[in-house]
Amino acid sequence: QVQLVESGGGLVQPGGSLRLSCAASGATFSSVAMSWYRQAPGKARELVAGISSAGGSANYADSAKGRFTITRDNAKNTVTLQMNSLKPEDTAVYYCNAVRVVLAKRYVYWGQGTQVTVSS
Repeated sequence: QVQLVESGGGLVQPGGSLRLSCAASGATFSSVAMSWYRQAPGKARELVAGISSAGGSANYADSAKGRFTITRDNAKNTVTLQMNSLKPEDTAVYYCNAVRVVLAKRYVYWGQGTQVTVSS
């Protein structure tokens, strides 16, 4: 089992920044691929950014490229999403996601989510 706890959401004005953090426990963090997803009201959950288990590679949704940065600290078991130049359309509940592969079986874990609201 992997437990995930997000923090850092809130209300921010357009053009502002927020930093989301996700603390993980319950597994060897360095063996787990991590991602951030978001879900806006009435919309499907979508991938925002992902980072490999060792942190050597990251991928981003087109909407996040150039504005968001995902990083991880395997010593502290945390993954962070730095969000800059926020837009109203970034408003959503943001979820931390972990994927662990054990003996070719894929296990997926989710945090409880943190609300991000971008509004003036």
